Amino acid sequence: MIPETRYAKTADGINIAYVALGDGPVDLVAVPSWISNVEKVWELEPAAAYFRRLAEFSRLIMLDKRGTGLSDRVPVNELPSLETRMDDLRAVMDAVGSERAVIYGASEGGPMSILFAATYPERTVALVVYGGWPRDAWAPDFPWGYTEETLLKKMEEDEQGWGTLEWTRQNLRTWAAPSVADDDEVVRWYASFWRASASPGAAAALSRMNWEIDVRHALPTIGVPTLVLNRDGNQPEPARYMAERIPGARYVELQGSDHMPWFGDRDSILNEIERFVLEVRHEEADLDRSLATVLFTDIVGSTERAAELGDRGWGELLEDHQRRIRGLLARYRGREVDTAGDGFFATFDGPARGVRCGQAIASAMDPLGIDVRVGLHTGEVESIGNKVGGIAVHIGARVAALAGPGEVLVSSTVKDLVAGSGLVFEDHGEHELKGVPDRWRLYRVTD
Repeated sequence: MIPETRYAKTADGINIAYVALGDGPVDLVAVPSWISNVEKVWELEPAAAYFRRLAEFSRLIMLDKRGTGLSDRVPVNELPSLETRMDDLRAVMDAVGSERAVIYGASEGGPMSILFAATYPERTVALVVYGGWPRDAWAPDFPWGYTEETLLKKMEEDEQGWGTLEWTRQNLRTWAAPSVADDDEVVRWYASFWRASASPGAAAALSRMNWEIDVRHALPTIGVPTLVLNRDGNQPEPARYMAERIPGARYVELQGSDHMPWFGDRDSILNEIERFVLEVRHEEADLDRSLATVLFTDIVGSTERAAELGDRGWGELLEDHQRRIRGLLARYRGREVDTAGDGFFATFDGPARGVRCGQAIASAMDPLGIDVRVGLHTGEVESIGNKVGGIAVHIGARVAALAGPGEVLVSSTVKDLVAGSGLVFEDHGEHELKGVPDRWRLYRVTD
């Protein structure tokens, strides 16, 4: 029996398709891979059996990302960033009344699940990642990724062959499920499934966005129990890399070469997930530590301007400056942590919102005839009462100090996490940040 599809409305008016089934003792949200379709997947018996088994020990919640499957389609140039996907996931959890859940990211769903667990420990019981990776792009310190040349070739091949039998068979054989690549019935089903899950343009755009994502900086900040699974014949190196950098993570490597978990020995995967979920379901998350984006602002030349305006004029200007910034913080869901004279310190649960708020703040000062410098960094913060501390706070303040009048500077961590947001950056070079180890590459946000 196919579960009934329902829709959750997001804050920006997008309908996210989801299904929920099972009545187990813990909620488990299955974050889909590249593309999905919460109804059509039940037509393939191995996949249906896989999800039915998950629903035996949990209340299983499945969703289609916006722009794919049965969720509202969006223009290919507006496909969701990780930050937007996290908002969509929370909308689905709210719709089904799930306060906390195990977040299970398979394949391309891994990076968003990692970021969600780090950012919202209060909503995360535990994290499970199967066949995932923290980064797609090749780098000297991440040799398992692929180059932009390879990406562009793949995007071209996907658009030209999308949903054809020949293209589908080749994809199954090379990465998705080699064990069934010669099964004509499975090939026909997958061709139909991929056509029903996304358009060729959307699939290509998702591939590009995924290639730009890098969540490696978030790995050490995960404070919930974590299980990382991978098959030994399906490029396990990225999974090992993740498990080594997530505090206390459990890594299990299983036999097989199929990327799709419902082919091959699916019971070995399901047994590991069930054992882990039932072990950790009562554990409490460390709610004092989480991943956050910190924003600092400062008026450029404030001393000179104060002397020019006098106490009364300067006080009125400061009041208007603060009113405008507080209005923008509310608009972009920022939290004001501290205000010291002519500067603000705020935090955001999403880096793109923080960057856009910084841009809006810089522009909002033009009518006042003043310039502000803005700096942002994303990292682990510690909440102590109403205060926020940690090395990420110091880094954010140092980044802001290097910004020029009207500039918004961000750390490389921020840039790596906003793929798909439409934000554009210019390289600002490597810098030493006072009191902070190592050299840091910074980027200037452009219009």
